[in-house]
Amino acid sequence: MSDHPVLHVKGRVLAGPDDVRDELWVVDGRISHDRPAGARDVRTVTGWALPGLVDAHCHVGLGAHGPVDADEAEKQALTDREAGTLLIRDAGSPSDTRWVDDRDDLPKIIRAGRHIARTRRYIRGYAHEIEPDDLVAYVAREARRGDGWVKLVGDWIDREVGDLAPSWPRDAAEAAIAEAHRLGARVTAHCFAENSLRDLVEAGIDCIEHATGLTEDLIPLFAERGVAIVPTLVNIATFPRLAEGGESKFPRWSAHMRRLHERRYDTVRSAYDAGIPVFVGTDAGGTLPHGLVAAEVAELVTAGIPPLDALAATTWTARAWLGRPGLEEGAPADLVVYDTDPRTDVRVLADPRRVVVNGRVTA
Repeated sequence: MSDHPVLHVKGRVLAGPDDVRDELWVVDGRISHDRPAGARDVRTVTGWALPGLVDAHCHVGLGAHGPVDADEAEKQALTDREAGTLLIRDAGSPSDTRWVDDRDDLPKIIRAGRHIARTRRYIRGYAHEIEPDDLVAYVAREARRGDGWVKLVGDWIDREVGDLAPSWPRDAAEAAIAEAHRLGARVTAHCFAENSLRDLVEAGIDCIEHATGLTEDLIPLFAERGVAIVPTLVNIATFPRLAEGGESKFPRWSAHMRRLHERRYDTVRSAYDAGIPVFVGTDAGGTLPHGLVAAEVAELVTAGIPPLDALAATTWTARAWLGRPGLEEGAPADLVVYDTDPRTDVRVLADPRRVVVNGRVTA
């Protein structure tokens, strides 16, 4: 055996929503469901164990004004780890965070490269800002840089219109998404408004971030195409403040943002009821703090998603969607242990008893 201690997790191990086991073992940083022969110096942890939580919309290496240095990015990742987030889909970052892959004490990151936005149509310092003729080339570039995902900015405020407006013509989006798929990458897009969604979904997009503009006439299209949404409700909670700040200059946009905020829970519940896959994402980084995964799960429950399904959206189904293992035999031992059953009260996620990364107890 290596220098990894043998860990024995006892109590209730939630390998799946209905797959509850009495124990698991961690040997050489990996999960075993069989007691290892000759194990010595065993450390025992008791409680309710879940796979490491997933934040499917998070930005490590991103600050309010763009990229941050490695020390700040490390603090962000550590904050997420302490909250139990051990798998991150980094939905766009201008920072190179590949060094995280060499750290066995930090969350694992699935990168979507850098945001791709229309010129002067996104937050300064965050994205490649380009015109439609260059979209395919930039999508190909980020598909090669990322870990199987590309992130578009699907809409943003158009100052000439005074409201949210689509960023890309349908034909440009269709060609870019096809190129990403050819290179083996999935595509997601930031979308607040209603009028950017149909073209992106019909163009073949795989996921929509925020999805506040999802309406009753669009829901069947999302469901038919299997397009997932990551609502980031902890971010949508900031819409009233943003609307107030832009009221004098862009009153139409401000009113629109308030409407999107007011119907946010109905939007998410309607999507869930229609069978649209819904996953947990916080939009941490930029202006939002890290470590908000438990708050986002609680928001999904507030929206009307049953607690077990909200829990699955940050554990079992989220990991399957991203192609990463949970508590299977031989998987990296990334897990979180709680004092009580998180299936009956998701609020327990805010207070992890132990966090285990690659077989080592870090908190």
